[in-house]
Amino acid sequence: MIHKHWKSKRGITPILATLLLIVIAVAAIVVTYAWIMTYTHNLGQQASIRLYKANVSFGGTAQNRINIDIGNSGTADTQIIQVYVGTSASTLQSQTVASMPIACPAGGVAPLTVNYNWTIGATYYFKVVSTSGQYLDWPEQAPTS
Repeated sequence: MIHKHWKSKRGITPILATLLLIVIAVAAIVVTYAWIMTYTHNLGQQASIRLYKANVSFGGTAQNRINIDIGNSGTADTQIIQVYVGTSASTLQSQTVASMPIACPAGGVAPLTVNYNWTIGATYYFKVVSTSGQYLDWPEQAPTS
């Protein structure tokens, strides 16, 4: 009787099992495709913005102003939303810049003026952040005279 009971039970037919596997595979492909497309779209947008330091000049009658020109050699427009300045790469402080955010068009240059008390001959570290999340950081030495 036990032997008869095991023989009467049926499993999933091979055709139904194959269809189920195909549905699972297609669903996995659709989810992976959606994730990859979102990821590559974000990377493509960031790659089309290429920030570079065009010029830095220390000025002001009381050594209290730094003029920075940030260029964008990419193909997409962006905006500069934050500027940091410090005496080392680990001590950067956010600076208030008039007219923030500042447009930085593709193929153009965005002028920034930072009110910052600087010292002759000292090295300063800068970081500029755009709306896309890209940033540009670099050190710059103040003039020695």
